Amino acid sequence: MKIIIQRVSEASVTIDEKIVGQIGQGLVLLVGVGPEDNQEDLDYAVRKIVNMRIFSDADDKMNLSVCDVKGSILSISQFTLYADTKKGNRPAFTGAAKPDKASHFYDQFNATLAEHLPVEKGVFGADMKIALVNDGPVTIVLDTKSR
Repeated sequence: MKIIIQRVSEASVTIDEKIVGQIGQGLVLLVGVGPEDNQEDLDYAVRKIVNMRIFSDADDKMNLSVCDVKGSILSISQFTLYADTKKGNRPAFTGAAKPDKASHFYDQFNATLAEHLPVEKGVFGADMKIALVNDGPVTIVLDTKSR
């Protein structure tokens, strides 16, 4: 899995001019699923995300997790994280999992996250518009194959 984690003060996802997911303080996750991803990758990603200390404490140090600040998650499927840009000017996305596997895995990922905190999400495969206020800015790349 490849996941872009963005600390936000607010975020929303819109499809066909209708907001389908919206959060206040929390994390926006852009989630890409690879063909070799398995339950171990999913568990690792969830554990890292819910425990990652990237929110400021009273001393303005990044020392609190999204759970500590009672934040929420806005999860967006993002197969383009597996773009291969080595040849030519048009990215290839053959490194991403096939849609049937990716959709199931993405749903399972969100369900597991929801055991820990509120999760809003986009619609897998839809044309979505994401609006967010990146707080910090704080943006972190998590690749479960680089652990």
